[in-house]
Amino acid sequence: MIAIIDYGMGNLQSVANILDYIGEKNIITNKTKEIELADKLILPGVGAFGEAMENLKKLGLVEVLSNEVMEVKKPFLGICLGMQLLADKSYEIGEHNGLGFIKGEVKKLTPEGDEYRIPHIGWNDVEPQRECVLYGNDMSPKICYFVHSFHFDCENKEDITGVTDYGGKFVCSLERGNIMATQFHPEKSQKDGIEMMRKFVKY
Repeated sequence: MIAIIDYGMGNLQSVANILDYIGEKNIITNKTKEIELADKLILPGVGAFGEAMENLKKLGLVEVLSNEVMEVKKPFLGICLGMQLLADKSYEIGEHNGLGFIKGEVKKLTPEGDEYRIPHIGWNDVEPQRECVLYGNDMSPKICYFVHSFHFDCENKEDITGVTDYGGKFVCSLERGNIMATQFHPEKSQKDGIEMMRKFVKY
């Protein structure tokens, strides 16, 4: 059973739909007991970092996620805002502390070139940087769907599994032990995204 964490940010049903499609039982929840009983966790999200952290705190989810991910070591996937929340800090509309699961800071995209609009919306290539759970040993580019204005500036380069070029390269996926994360939306990335979700489910 996979628990999709509900903290009031983003379309969680699209993640549930892709898990249903590949035949994996799942539940959308913010209840501590259901999260503790789950085998794996997914933290999706779209929206502002500060509001997201406030919601997680109000629901008591910071503590349960910290325990289940960092102590119990459950397989965890952060998607879009869910990836950014793993950072130590974000500079989106002020300065906000994150979950601190992976060392780094969230900063605004600053692409070089007038043709690059913010937010970065649409399909783009993902360039795998090393073997990891979501890509396996397939180093060929993936085509994935993005919607974001900020990026994760990762402190430890060995945590980086993928980069994307949008007027300059930025980190688009991470993996550290049981923690996986993508800036893009695998649940909206069709063939390549489905394959990544299958790999996460099998992990």
